[in-house]
Amino acid sequence: MNIGVPRYLIVGMAALFSAYHVLLALYTIDIPERPAPIYAAMALYGIATVISLLPFRPIRMPIWMAAFNFATVAAITLLVANELDFGREGGTGYATWYVAASGTLLTITSTRGRHTFAWLGIGFMVAHTFTIVGPVGPAGLFSLGIVGSASWVAMSHVLSSGLAKASKDAQRFVLAEQEATDWQAAQDAHVHERQFRLEQTGTMALAMLGRIKETNGDLSAAERRECLNLEGAIRDEIRGRKLLNDAVREQVMIARRRGATVTLLDEGGIDDLADIDLDRVLNRLALAIQSTSADKVIARTVPEGSDVAVTVVGLHTADDGESTALGLDSLEDDVVDIWLEIPRVEVAHAVR
Repeated sequence: MNIGVPRYLIVGMAALFSAYHVLLALYTIDIPERPAPIYAAMALYGIATVISLLPFRPIRMPIWMAAFNFATVAAITLLVANELDFGREGGTGYATWYVAASGTLLTITSTRGRHTFAWLGIGFMVAHTFTIVGPVGPAGLFSLGIVGSASWVAMSHVLSSGLAKASKDAQRFVLAEQEATDWQAAQDAHVHERQFRLEQTGTMALAMLGRIKETNGDLSAAERRECLNLEGAIRDEIRGRKLLNDAVREQVMIARRRGATVTLLDEGGIDDLADIDLDRVLNRLALAIQSTSADKVIARTVPEGSDVAVTVVGLHTADDGESTALGLDSLEDDVVDIWLEIPRVEVAHAVR
């Protein structure tokens, strides 16, 4: 759960503070010697504040904007302070609004990540105060409110830096959590896959293993052939994976028992198929294996991006005696019994 302060609330409070300083300037407009520079300072301050509060992205303030804010602080300080008589009886009162206004603008600048420019602005006001001739002098750091403005900038600096660090830490934690979740999911998938393969192997081979134990390994020729068929079925569970359902397993075993060589190769081309499409493809594969009397049957998935999901090839081996005697296993003289491309989408395809 995320808990935060709405941006419009923060911007609204900053805008109210800024407007308050402008009202103070209007309220004390009769104190300065000339009002024109005061109006110019108010306009410049208003422009800088509006620009700084606009919803720019990213949140971090651009350098040109931070530099403009620093220049604004320097300008309004000179424009207003030069029109005030700091030695007048009763003091200047709220006519020194420019100090609080500058502090507000520099706090906004610091909040948006430009701490250097904010502290440069504070430094300029401090230096300007030390150069004022009259009863103010260095004591003006307190009487004019410059210390208060510096305190606001310091608080903003600390808070924004802390929040930025917390945000980076949160992002790292989220990334670590995602990696841990992915790792756990992969481990669970591996465990489930191993358990499933063991169950399949146990279901297929348990009876034969019991028979081997009973006969102490003295199997008949038919039983030895059945062991080879079972070994092929177990190999299918590893190499065939998604090319298998109960119908395919049954037809592959029937084909092997009649002497055919069946090879199933799943290379990941149908991993993205929906369950309904996968069932359709596998049922069509089972029908294709059932319909052929080929000596060799090869079913292979097609890489993603193709309109074809699985290709099925059935071959009759040419038995002229010569190639068998030489120990050759060539496909050059084999006769194609079936060539089938099972599509990803349901369309009519004829067995050729």
